[in-house]
Amino acid sequence: MPQKVTISLIKADVGSLCGHHVVHPKQLEVARKRLEGAKKNGLIIDYYVFNCGDDLELLMTHTKGEGDPEIHGLAWNTFKEVTEKVSKPLKLYAAGQDLLSDTFSGNVKGMGPGVAEMEITERPSEPIVVFAADKTEPGAWNYPLYKIFASPDNTAGLVIDPSMHEGFIFRVMDVVEGKVVDLSCPEELYSLVALLGTTGRYVVERVLRKVDREIAAVATTTRLSLIAGKYVGKDDPALIIRAQHGFPAVGEILAPFAYPHLVAGWMRGSHYGPLMPVSLKHARCTFFDGPPRVVALGFQLTNGELIGLTGSEPADLFDDPAFDVARTIAMQIADYMRRMGEFMPARVGPEELEYTTLPKILVKLKDRFRHV
Repeated sequence: MPQKVTISLIKADVGSLCGHHVVHPKQLEVARKRLEGAKKNGLIIDYYVFNCGDDLELLMTHTKGEGDPEIHGLAWNTFKEVTEKVSKPLKLYAAGQDLLSDTFSGNVKGMGPGVAEMEITERPSEPIVVFAADKTEPGAWNYPLYKIFASPDNTAGLVIDPSMHEGFIFRVMDVVEGKVVDLSCPEELYSLVALLGTTGRYVVERVLRKVDREIAAVATTTRLSLIAGKYVGKDDPALIIRAQHGFPAVGEILAPFAYPHLVAGWMRGSHYGPLMPVSLKHARCTFFDGPPRVVALGFQLTNGELIGLTGSEPADLFDDPAFDVARTIAMQIADYMRRMGEFMPARVGPEELEYTTLPKILVKLKDRFRHV
């Protein structure tokens, strides 16, 4: 029987160069060295370290299953080492920001870092697409995941591929209540959209193929403000999607990002802005700390190894002029939204602003209000 392989994508903001801008090369270097040691010791099969904006992303393959304490401990200790050896000595901004606890408890979920993991049995050919976003929240994936796995206008395979024709199951999480619900599509499509349209509360945790409940996609669902009780930086989600042969084609997976939809986050986690698809080299947020960025990396999983174009270097899927128009539109939207200044809907609603620094301003005015 083929051995199961687990793909773990664990990310955290542990400090960045020149504000909330970009990960420093020395941070990447220390993280790679740590994971290379784990590979030599046999704890993991393979790894790839990268960043999207100010977030350090650890992509690892292994045979330990989801939620394994050793794998999560490796990620936690890597983030701590990067913080202590690089972020703090270089006085990088917000050093160790996403590490909300001093003590590792066996699983990094609920401790700050974002986690997306899936355990699979490799198919004869196993392409995967790994997404990472900066300056936004897990609800940023709601629209593209709906398009990829539920919309025939986007995904032709839902219509003409017999292995996909029965549809997919969306596991949706209520991040406020900490509950999940499974919705089967297409028959519960309207109920799915009813939830996913409220991006700040209901987020897609994973997607399963209906005919055999084989996992198709998994996303991070961490909401840092709900854990910390205050604004400590945006969640900056990540996502893994399996592609081809019974799952959406790579082109169908990428297509929704040609439309830069509005997401919450951007400057100080308090504004709506367009999600701009960019290459790794352009995954650095500048204009008003943005606009929010997303990268897409393509790998071939082969006996647990992450096969890329050169060694483990992946296909940089948004490094393509096909997405130039999307980037242009994103900047037009960004400019339009910024001309509104601090007036809604450019700024997020009051329920989101509760976790920012705005309440400290409003409290100064509290006693000055009088009845009319």
